[in-house]
This record gives sequence, C-alpha cells and structure tokens, in this order.
Amino acid sequence: MAGLYIHIPFCKKACHYCDFHFTQSVGQMDSMVNAICKELEMQADYLNGDAINTIYFGGGTPSLMNEDQLKRIMKQVQYTFRLASNPEITLEANPDDLDADQLKSLYASGINRLSMGIQSFHEPHLKWMNRQHTAQQAEMCFYNARKAGFENISVDLIYALPHHNHEIWERDLMKVIHMRPEHISSYCLTIEPKTAFGHLVSKGKMEDVEEEYAAQQFEILTETLDRYGFEQYEISNFAQPGYESQHNGNYWKQEKYLGIGPSAHSFNGHFKQANVSHNAKYIKGISEGEIPFEKIILSKEDQINEYILTSLRTKWGCDTEWLKQKHKVDLLRMHEDYLMRIDYKGMIQVEDGCITLTNNGKLLADKIASDLFVYSKED
Repeated sequence: MAGLYIHIPFCKKACHYCDFHFTQSVGQMDSMVNAICKELEMQADYLNGDAINTIYFGGGTPSLMNEDQLKRIMKQVQYTFRLASNPEITLEANPDDLDADQLKSLYASGINRLSMGIQSFHEPHLKWMNRQHTAQQAEMCFYNARKAGFENISVDLIYALPHHNHEIWERDLMKVIHMRPEHISSYCLTIEPKTAFGHLVSKGKMEDVEEEYAAQQFEILTETLDRYGFEQYEISNFAQPGYESQHNGNYWKQEKYLGIGPSAHSFNGHFKQANVSHNAKYIKGISEGEIPFEKIILSKEDQINEYILTSLRTKWGCDTEWLKQKHKVDLLRMHEDYLMRIDYKGMIQVEDGCITLTNNGKLLADKIASDLFVYSKED
C-alpha cells in the first residue's frame, strides 16, 4: 500500500508561527489545481502500480478550494491510480472556511477524515498567533462536521503558548475532550527563524519558548489524554482505539508515498524527491511537461538514521531485528553501553529487540535518536 499527499499552498493570512510553503495569492488557485491534475497524470508510474490506501490534502489551507476544484483533483486521482477499498481521505481545514453546506459537500465528495486546525480555544492566544477563526467558530465547525456525516475528525492543538500558569492549557484540553474527536495532534510551539515570531525573538521583543514550561505542558497533555482514553501512538499524535492516522503511518513505517504540488516530497522505496517550493516555477514547469524537483539520494546510513528518528517517536518503536535483517546493522551491540545508561535512567524499554521510549524518554526523543545514529567510516 502507498500514500498520496497533495499540497495546496494557499492561505488567507500567515500564522505568526508558520514556516510552511504557502502564498496568500488565492487567485492562482485554479491554475494550481490544473497543474496538480497534470502532475498526477505525469506521476502515474511513480508508485509502480501499488494501491493507494491514503490520500491527504495538506497545505497551506486545502479548505480554501471550492467544490469544483476538489472534484477535479479527486477525479484525476481516481482515473490515474489504483485505490484500495475504502481509502482514508483526509483534508486539512480551518474552522472559518467551512459552513454547514460546505461540510456536507466535502463529505459527499469522498473526504472521510477531517483535520481541523483549532490550535486553541483561548481568544487572546488565537489573536496572538494571527489565527483567523474564533473559539466559537471552531466549536461550531466541529459539530457541523458531525452533522454532515464525518465520523473521523482530528483536531490540532498547540501547547507552550505563553501564560503564567497551566490553566489555559488545561481548559483547552478539557474543551476538546468534551467535543470527543477521534484523533488529536498536539505540537509544541516552535519559533522558526523566518516567521513573524522568529523576527520578534531575534529583535528581543519576544522570548523564545521556555523548555521547562513546555515539558510541563507536554506532561499535562499526555496524562490528561491517557486518562480520557486517547492512546499516544506517536509523540505528537493521540487517537481513540482504531483511529490512528493511516497516512502518517506510511511515513513512520517507511512505506512508499507520492507528493504532488509545490514543496511536496515523495519516496518510492529507493530515493526521495522534493518538488520546488515556488508556485510560479512549479506551474511553469508542469505546463512545459517537466516536474521541477530535486532528487535526494539516501545513503545506507541516511535510511537507517531516518528510520531510527521516526520509529522512536511511535508506540511501535525501533525494531533492531528489522534493521539487522535489512541493513546488516546491530544497533543493540553498537550502542550497548549508551542503551544500558538510558535504560537505567528510565528513558527506554528494550523488549524482543525493539526499543521504545518511556514518557521521560519522549521528552528527549530527538536527542536519543541522534545519539543512536549510524555513521559511515568516512564521516
């Protein structure tokens, strides 16, 4: 099975924390949709005939597409690729984009999973982040999606937003738990250099995220969601039983995936490629019959390290037996002393050759992964 990602690079306004590729020139939407449909046709053989079991419309803000534009893309996907039975089809949405009728139209078009970018229910935080919706709109959009037929809804939240205590974060969590989504993705506020927040931090007009405060909010997140029946199956992702994101699972388990649109990435099992992060160059290239992309050759060490990095973030952990069979690398022997030390500190568990992180280990996931990386003799 394989995944299909379609990048819709348009937003009404820029959130102050976002460094994804997008533009506010929504007038280019129709030209972009035409180019996306053409690239789908041009990439017909990329997955070697594997059936697609997940389709993900990301962005940007895919909910800015009108009904006709979405239908054109869906029709091209169905014409070009072999789809598995009942594929998971996700669309990212902002609450201010969708009224009750639009949600009904989305559901009728075949979208069966909605990912809603709520981020917070605290109005001052929403304004501070330059979000375009209100807390009331977020709640209304969620319940209208339920009425439209959606039985698989994911909600995005951001933690470590500035406040003198954890009251607002705890209130946000209880609000979303009361709404009963099937899935919650929650990310720590990260200040990226080329964002509005990054500019403020560089000028000394805003403080960066305080690590201890963020760690405390992460612990509140995991403990609260566990108490209400959400399983943390990946560091930032929580699901009710049976509602894990199948599409993200393709990335974490190193399955094939095809990315369509500007800045989209693809992996065919052997190498990666990244489309140009420039709308005009992307549209021009496609119109001339060339996909503007960069081919990324992964060394054996790159493949191993990427697997370590992504697998350690999941509940399934890093399967050292699989690494041994596929790449002839004995991670347990190679890092025996280090693994014993962090096991003693209660950061990992090793069972049947599989390394998983404990709650304490999850706070240092990237550090532990990098310490386990494999390097060639030339490095």
